[in-house]
Amino acid sequence: MSRENQPDHAPYSVYSHREKWFLVAIISFTGLFSPLTANIYFPAIPVMANAFHKSTELINLTVTVYLVIQGVSPMFWGPMADSYGRRPIFLACLVVLCGACIGLALVPTSAYWLLMLLRCIQAAGSASTIALGAGVVGDIAVPSERGGFFGIYSLGPLVGPAIGPVIGGALSDGLGWRSIFWFLCIGAACCFVFLLLFLPETLRAIVGNGSITPPKLYRPLVPIFAPQKSGRRSKDDPKITFRFRNPMRILTYVDVLTLLVFNGIVYAVFYGVTASLSSLFTEIYPFLNQTKIGLCFLAVGGGASCGTVSSGWLLDKEYQVVKRDLVKMAMIQRAEDKKLPDSQSSKVDGSENATENTRKNTIVEVTREENFPIERARLRTVPFILVIYAACVIGYGWCLQRRVSLAGPLVLQFFIGFIAISVMNTTQTLIIDLLPAQSSSVTACNNLVRCSLGAVLVAVVDIILRALTPGWTYVLFGGLCLLMMPLIFVARWIGPRCRAKRRARASCNRNIPDTVKPRLALDSHTPF
Repeated sequence: MSRENQPDHAPYSVYSHREKWFLVAIISFTGLFSPLTANIYFPAIPVMANAFHKSTELINLTVTVYLVIQGVSPMFWGPMADSYGRRPIFLACLVVLCGACIGLALVPTSAYWLLMLLRCIQAAGSASTIALGAGVVGDIAVPSERGGFFGIYSLGPLVGPAIGPVIGGALSDGLGWRSIFWFLCIGAACCFVFLLLFLPETLRAIVGNGSITPPKLYRPLVPIFAPQKSGRRSKDDPKITFRFRNPMRILTYVDVLTLLVFNGIVYAVFYGVTASLSSLFTEIYPFLNQTKIGLCFLAVGGGASCGTVSSGWLLDKEYQVVKRDLVKMAMIQRAEDKKLPDSQSSKVDGSENATENTRKNTIVEVTREENFPIERARLRTVPFILVIYAACVIGYGWCLQRRVSLAGPLVLQFFIGFIAISVMNTTQTLIIDLLPAQSSSVTACNNLVRCSLGAVLVAVVDIILRALTPGWTYVLFGGLCLLMMPLIFVARWIGPRCRAKRRARASCNRNIPDTVKPRLALDSHTPF
């Protein structure tokens, strides 16, 4: 059965709620490797500086190039996944990661250039797992449940900053810095085997809503799901061919670019806090060894993990609040159009004077993409949260400046992690809502912007700290976050108009003959 022949009432995804959660758990574990390979490295930076006979600044440069490649490489892998499938690209990324980790574990200490090169390759393999996982979430989840799924999915990428430095510090102390890369190699290899056995293809251009049986390359070796329930591939289905879609085009969408810049600044400040932790804590709290400094990362990582779960729940709740308000107003308006008395119209939302069918039709109508204010549903609470974030960043800097008890900076780190990830999850979910058919590509653009800004901040944070001291450095960072607040209101204002323009452009493309138009997203009409 072809996609065109699928019934109109077919579900968005044939996977059950439990199966969706299992898929999200798989990709969440895979997404762990992107931040893990970056953060596990931090406690070993002083040791590696001694081993390679280089300054701390030069070893920090390997963190900077990692962030640069982390931002750039998904621009290649993401469009491939949006065209060629999630499963094969996941596996390819893990193969690259394993090879790079083996090279890093064996790199001679006289070859600093090789360390830099292999860190770039390592970033190219690991960084795209987050973009690919976001693509899977976009494939299987409708917007009303996407916030919760994305929140749980983000647990994996956010556990990395929490456990990475702890593991890195312990391994570096006990077995030496090379053991860090052997550990990563073994973990990536185990993940590769798990995905090879169990991960099905979810790209809607290949499997539709999961009801179309894909070619053998896209099937898991152990099919624990049975999602292909309603059809097989037919000659009417388009052939699976690779078409590289330029993801940079996404940066021309003003509403998306506004969100990417806002998200990038929040991320850069967050990464500036974590990247400078080792050097600042070593200087201010000299009683901490590498293992204990690694344990200090648990505060920011724990806050981030709590933030991603809470933000997912809040996103779904806010969506339902806005949806309920819209349905209520629409039902009242319909009652007024029928000239019902005011006393009756005020009770319409309780369906006392409206049939269930009318209410269902109203829900369908108000949740259509062109009618639903998705920007308002996602961004309502962000301005208030951003103010608290800036206050925590500023307070963190002055705690370090005054050399207060270690508990003070750690508590503020928890809240910095909690709020930063809540804000980033909100904007990430919204940009996937805006372009669900290009979820991997748009996540790749998000990585490019935020990692580029993060790389710049990491490259200059030590210079700023020496020039301004920790207190004023983090006043600068907190003020930078507050300067981004107008972008939230800009996104809410221009968002509906930008979506309308994209719909009109897509409608024009659908009128172009199939022989000349590019393949269109199957779910471009998906209602909110």
